[in-house]
Amino acid sequence: MVSKKGFTKGVGNTPSWSLKENEVTPESVFSDRRNIIKALGLGALGASLPGQVQAGLFDLFGGEEKPPFAVQGLDYSKPNQFQIVDRLTPEDKITRHNNFYEFGTSKQDPFDNAQQFQVNPWELRIEGLVDKPLTLDLNDLTTKFDLEERIYRLRCVEAWSMVVPWVGFSLAELLKMAGVSNKATHVAFETLFDPDQMPGQRNRLMGGGIHYPYVEGLTIAEAMNELPFLAVGLYGKTLPPQNGAPVRLVLPWKYGFKSIKSVVKIRVTDKQPPTSWNQLAPHEYGFYANVNPQVDHPRWSQASERSIGEGGLFSAKRIPTQMFNGYGEQVADLYKGLDLRKFY
Repeated sequence: MVSKKGFTKGVGNTPSWSLKENEVTPESVFSDRRNIIKALGLGALGASLPGQVQAGLFDLFGGEEKPPFAVQGLDYSKPNQFQIVDRLTPEDKITRHNNFYEFGTSKQDPFDNAQQFQVNPWELRIEGLVDKPLTLDLNDLTTKFDLEERIYRLRCVEAWSMVVPWVGFSLAELLKMAGVSNKATHVAFETLFDPDQMPGQRNRLMGGGIHYPYVEGLTIAEAMNELPFLAVGLYGKTLPPQNGAPVRLVLPWKYGFKSIKSVVKIRVTDKQPPTSWNQLAPHEYGFYANVNPQVDHPRWSQASERSIGEGGLFSAKRIPTQMFNGYGEQVADLYKGLDLRKFY
């Protein structure tokens, strides 16, 4: 049964967001992808233009083919995906249409400039107001937790969107493992700072004027919600570098810039942490950054969005943007009594 919110209702003990991937993916695409992955031995799978114009340019012109970053198949024992009824965005669109300013400001730059990005060794530190500080290495990220696949909508602040099948684990699960202090009010995140590998970090113009390393933050209530997800893969394989290898945060009810990539530090704190886009342009990008079609960006409407992969450059097809990107059932209670026009 599909609810008015676009969610199918769970049965018995099944979460309300559980849905098999082949229920949202065309059967031919679903089958072909798995056959290709199997044949490749990749393992088991079971800024002057508005954003919408940039998306159209991406659809119309394909970038030059480059040898892909080496990805590996992921085994996940919990094939429960966050259920939605939208069609998946094709994998080549997800991996070639990215905002990752550490590798450049155009949508194709991350694919072009990140293929030599080295993620091994890697350390993700969980520290601050926790009982048991943790350090996870690259192997821990794919073996220490029961990986699951969740299909989430991704809504960019530039008014384009995708539907992505992520593989990973719950942020709340990790925080519970570390033991969050009752004094904690927020969680801060920090991406890798490595100008030798990330050209946007050593070239201010190429990096969009951001002060690096890139930082983000959540309230503790947001962080402990069921939705925040630490993704280590997509489409059943390890994350490619342009999508935030080896681990990124995914927050489907917030604009995409909140979903920080290539995370090396998670710090539990008793203060609201700084966030990169809010520091750069506080009148345009608030701390919360919840998807809200009733609050426009100062330079464009947020009432509708263009779905990447749907139509070409001049396609007029747009879809209405949903409050909290359609995840209000899970997160609306977090903001009771909060003026979402003031706390945007």
